[in-house]
Amino acid sequence: MTAAAHRGLAPVRAVLPNGAVVIAKQSPTTPAVTVHASFRAGTEFDPASLPGLSHFVSRTIDRGTVSRTADDIADELDSRGVALTVTVNRHAMWFVCTCLVEDLSSILSLLADIVMHPTFPQAEVEMKRGEIATLIRQDDDNPAVVASEGVLADLYGAGHPYGRRPRGTVDSIEHVTDADLRRFHAERFSPGSLSLVMVGDMETGRAIDAAAAAFGGWTGGILAAPPLSDPPAPVARRVRVVPMMNKAQADIAYGFTSVRRSDPDYYAYWLLNNILGQYALGGRLGDRIREREGMAYYAFSSLDANIIPGPLTIRAGVSPDNVDRAIAAIDEELAKIAGEGPTESEVKESRQYLVGSMPRTLETNSGIAMFLQTEEFFGLGLDYDLRVPALLDAVTRDALVAAARRTLMPAQATAVIAGPYSGTAR
Repeated sequence: MTAAAHRGLAPVRAVLPNGAVVIAKQSPTTPAVTVHASFRAGTEFDPASLPGLSHFVSRTIDRGTVSRTADDIADELDSRGVALTVTVNRHAMWFVCTCLVEDLSSILSLLADIVMHPTFPQAEVEMKRGEIATLIRQDDDNPAVVASEGVLADLYGAGHPYGRRPRGTVDSIEHVTDADLRRFHAERFSPGSLSLVMVGDMETGRAIDAAAAAFGGWTGGILAAPPLSDPPAPVARRVRVVPMMNKAQADIAYGFTSVRRSDPDYYAYWLLNNILGQYALGGRLGDRIREREGMAYYAFSSLDANIIPGPLTIRAGVSPDNVDRAIAAIDEELAKIAGEGPTESEVKESRQYLVGSMPRTLETNSGIAMFLQTEEFFGLGLDYDLRVPALLDAVTRDALVAAARRTLMPAQATAVIAGPYSGTAR
């Protein structure tokens, strides 16, 4: 391990007097800076009557401010060769761009104007409404999206923030007004909900000073949100079929609720998921379903441990004739790993893979920025990158078996099949 690697990322963190968190990491790889601003303004804050509102905000917040039109914003970004991306997930809305070091102060000033003073012009709102409705209709026609959104709705309940469709429905989007967008902004955007990360070839002190100049004068608070409820405990196996007979492929989403990100058992689940459906060509699932039996176009698992117990889902895209066989194979592999546990070799190789993949994750400024945002959001500490190897080394094979037996129970699985399937999967 090099001296630089031994020191780890070692970012600098500051909290401005107004509550905004600023994190800076000097990285001299390129003469550029990645800016990653995160607000607690994700889909969990959508009103039950207006699912998709936060996504609508993410598509319109940069379309004009009190002092700038949408064209002004576009011209200012274009003149510096900067592309601003706004995305939203369950808990946060992100504003991400990369600029030259000499443009950092100007870009931060522009970003501050966008997040502090959006006007949601009516003409821009109507244009984006049509674009969002098109995206929703495309999702409705995509078996992979239908299956993945469907399994979350069944695991958490369609009314739960984790179970709602992130873009909403065509009907809900039609009812969003510019007043709804402004109200969401007023309730969710404030300095206290901002986490600003900057990674690049700049002195950290100067970067923090530039952030303070742009955001330090911002005042105000956000509306407190009720705590999220835990998902209901599974009581029986549930399999639901969504017929889409004009499609060529059937998509399977099969899952469970797992653990919180703050749960000490998270590291056992992280390793377990990697062994099950991530390592090499898709772990055990990919080896069995795709490689050895040739049933699937893809097969993998994913873990999304979060503020509340998040989903552990298995995904597979198969020929309609292989749906029953694929589900049976998933059942068998889960029963096997829960009954026998992973091999010592699997545990060792998967641990090495996860530790070894971290440097690749942190090769780019954007990768570092995302990692630092995750550290901040979950309160993992600024030295988390240095502690990960020891945290994974501490996971025993017995802990993996316990995690599998606690969660990967086919008799309590939830599955959604979307596509040209007319069988009776159970």
